[in-house]
Amino acid sequence: MTKKQNKKVNDVKAEIKKITKKKKRKVYFGQEDQDAVVEYNSSTDDNERNVIYGTRIHKAFDKLAENIINTFKFTYFDYGFEDIKHEVVAFMVVNMHKYDHTKGSKAFSYFSVVAKNYLILHNNNNYKKLKSHDKMDALDRQHKASGFNESDYITLTDEIVEYFDNNMNTIFKKDRDLKIGYAIIDLMKAREDIENFNKKAIYILIREMTDVETTHITSVVNVLKKHYKKLLNKYYNNGSILFNTSSSFF
Repeated sequence: MTKKQNKKVNDVKAEIKKITKKKKRKVYFGQEDQDAVVEYNSSTDDNERNVIYGTRIHKAFDKLAENIINTFKFTYFDYGFEDIKHEVVAFMVVNMHKYDHTKGSKAFSYFSVVAKNYLILHNNNNYKKLKSHDKMDALDRQHKASGFNESDYITLTDEIVEYFDNNMNTIFKKDRDLKIGYAIIDLMKAREDIENFNKKAIYILIREMTDVETTHITSVVNVLKKHYKKLLNKYYNNGSILFNTSSSFF
C-alpha cells in the first residue's frame, strides 16, 4: 500500500471514528444531585432548602418520576400523566428527610424505590376500587333487572339496621366488639343526617364514639360484611330478611 493510499485509509478511519464517537451521556441523577439532597436535609433554613430543591433537585426528581412511570406502565390511574408525575415527585419530597447517605445507598436507588412503591400501592388500590365498582355495578344491574328499585333499597337498609340491632349480642360476645357494632348501627340509623359517607370520615366517627383502634373497627366491619351479603341474598330471594329470621340462619 502506498503512502497516499495509507493516508487515505487512515483519514477514512478517523472520519468514521469521529462520526461514531459517542457523546458522554449526562447522568440525570448523579452524585451532584445526591449531594444536593444531603445538603437539603442538613439545612434548617427554609429559604435555603427551597433554593436547593428548586435549582438542584427538582429536575432530577421530575425526570426520575417520568422514567419510572414510563418504564413500568402503571395502568390503573384515571387521571393524566402530568398529574401522576406530580404526585410521585411530591411523595419523594415528603420522604426526602428519610434518605441517609451514611448507610451507603445511592440517592438514585433510594428514590427509585420510593417512587415505585408509591405507584405500586396506588395502582393496586385503584385496581381494587375498579373491581369493587364492577361488582357493585353487576349487582345493581341484577337488582334492576328483577325490579329492585330505590324503595327496595330503603326497605332493605331499614331491615338490616333492625336485624343487626336485635342480633348484635348474638354476633359478638366481646364488649369492645359490641360497642363498635352498636356504633355502626347508630350511624346507619342517622344516615340521613350524615353528609359525608367517605370511608375515612366514617372510621373517624366510629373511633370518636368508641375510643378503639382502627384495626378493631375493621375486624368488626368485616364480620358484619359477611352477614350483610347473606342478608342481601335472603332479601333478594324472599323480599324480606326479617321474616322467619333467627341467629341459626347463619
